[in-house]
Formats: sequence, structure tokens, C-alpha cells
Amino acid sequence: MLQNEKTDQPDVQRMVENIVGCKWSLAVIDLLRNGINRPGEMVRSFDGLSTKVLNERLRKLVRFGIASKESFPEIPPRVEYELTSFGKKFVELLDMVARLEEERKKVEG
Repeated sequence: MLQNEKTDQPDVQRMVENIVGCKWSLAVIDLLRNGINRPGEMVRSFDGLSTKVLNERLRKLVRFGIASKESFPEIPPRVEYELTSFGKKFVELLDMVARLEEERKKVEG
């Protein structure tokens, strides 16, 4: 995977390939943008999304800088995720891809 020398993160092009190629990453991003930010709530909100897959996707989104994780020192432990400022810009890119796909379907349909 191509790396950005300054941040040790994959280039945005590789992020897009990685995220768009995974329906679960797109689902998790959609949950985050709709204010669903706790893992248990995410699993309950999306049929078929397992805790294991969710945790893998959340780790990837945090590693890419698309989401941030906040842990609260409570019992039971509480963790919340949210889109970063970069993540919000990244979502705009995904929205443009979705609009382009809709336009293409209208032309072909």
C-alpha cells in the first residue's frame, strides 16, 4: 500500500480503494455520520454487522484518520467514535461517488 511519507498513513487514493471496496466500512461510516457512535448501538442498528467485523472496520477507520476513538474511564467501559475533520471531507468524496453512480444509472436506465 502506498504510504504518505509525512504521516505514515496510506495515500487517499488507497484509502478510497480500501473503503469503497468494503461494504462494512461504508456502513460504519454511514452510522457515524448519522450520530450512532457507540459500538453496541452500531451492531444493533445494522443487520448482519458482527462485533468482530465492526471492530476491524473501526480500527481501520481510526488508523486512516477518518474516525477518532474516545475511551471513557467508567465501569462498564464506554467507547465512542466520531468522524474526524478529515473523515467529514472523506465522506464528501464518497457522496460525490454515490451521486456519480446515480447519474450513470439515469443515463443508462
